[in-house]
Amino acid sequence: MDCKQFFNSLETKRIALCGIGVSNTPLVLKFLSMGARVFACDRRDRATIGELADRLEAAGAELRLGENYLKNLEVDMIFRTPGMNFNLPELKEARHKGIAVTSEMEVFFDLCPATIFAVTGSDGKTTTTTLIAKMLEAAGKTVHVGGNIGRPLLPEIDKIKAEDFVVVELSSFQLISMRKSPDVAVITNVAPNHLDVHKDMDEYIGAKKNIMLHQNAFSRTVLNFEDTITNGFSKDVRGQMLHFSMNNAIKNGAFLDEEGNIFMSYRGLKVPLMNKKDIAIRGEHNVENYLAAISAVWGYVGADEIRKVAREFMGVEHRIEFVRELNGVRYYNDSIGTSPTRTIAGLKSFEGNVILLAGGYDKQIPFEPMAPYIIDKVKLLILTGPTAAKIEKAVKAQEGYAGYNPTIIHTENLSRAVELAHKEAVTGDTVLLSPACASFDAFPNFAVRGDKFKELVNNLK
Repeated sequence: MDCKQFFNSLETKRIALCGIGVSNTPLVLKFLSMGARVFACDRRDRATIGELADRLEAAGAELRLGENYLKNLEVDMIFRTPGMNFNLPELKEARHKGIAVTSEMEVFFDLCPATIFAVTGSDGKTTTTTLIAKMLEAAGKTVHVGGNIGRPLLPEIDKIKAEDFVVVELSSFQLISMRKSPDVAVITNVAPNHLDVHKDMDEYIGAKKNIMLHQNAFSRTVLNFEDTITNGFSKDVRGQMLHFSMNNAIKNGAFLDEEGNIFMSYRGLKVPLMNKKDIAIRGEHNVENYLAAISAVWGYVGADEIRKVAREFMGVEHRIEFVRELNGVRYYNDSIGTSPTRTIAGLKSFEGNVILLAGGYDKQIPFEPMAPYIIDKVKLLILTGPTAAKIEKAVKAQEGYAGYNPTIIHTENLSRAVELAHKEAVTGDTVLLSPACASFDAFPNFAVRGDKFKELVNNLK
């Protein structure tokens, strides 16, 4: 079935879109225009959703809001939002009734005529996705970016041509039910994350692995050579396998040597590309993101395009984003640091004298792995949110903690944390927001949290 046939088939169908937000709102409007009867469903109440509820209702959608929004849905198909647990009892019941339970990305993959690159992993997904897109664009390709970043792609699929390229970031929640894989699959790494939603680590790993399980002999899979779990997927690769490595001169893929030079090894050739100093954005983890992206696009773009992006790309918002310098103190927004591994990567980007702002919503991830880096890099740790006590306990239990390195302060919110950091910082210090936690205790998402941090920092006198 092509996209025209699919959209024509929706006329008179009853469709529930669960989760009123960025991913599903354009779908509500698209499906209504195709003659479908659309139910816009959300756990939140009307007052919380606000103007968007009025807009969707005015367009013709029927609203199902509140705690029972999934109960007794008598529809032909359900589109779940990316963050919705695939194994919710209500969705299981719907599938048993014969209702199709799907998502925007699943249907998009079934209908897309273009070459698809897809990136997943616990860290580095957005930056790697963005780098791949920019490298393809630098080579003159028409590129469509979506998934966890950018706009929903299904409503615009009729504009995508076979000669185009699609680059998507995919979360474990999206991947858990996917039954089609991309032409090029990239897995940056797999570390504990989202264990508040996944039933265990095995389910989380299985969801990530699903990005490559449905590939064929003509596909490409790019794996992190250094990451034990990710590299363990090698035996299940069905097409071409490339790796990337920060520490080993691999035979097929991009790697970094001891002098910081980046090479691409491919089909017996070792091609020098650049030095890591040529990369505009800071952080060793971003060098690793470049290696992943290079392995993904090799053969689709040339070395000159790769070097051009390295020189010119200044990074993605909320990822070690420089905010300002005030009185010799530099402030960085790393609100994307929603897990300990992300915060470790952020801390490794700085030499020391860091005032770290951390804490937030509890995803049931252990904080012990980041404790050594906090002791090594951080002079003052300012904690907020439900995880504050857990982070403090992990740091104090770490060998090398002597009761003062770092000093640990608890405070009530981000505003007060920024005030304290400003008061305590001296020339040469770095103030870093990298919470190691999700934002949901105080903000709708990490971007809103990062924007608030930047507002607070820019208002400092």
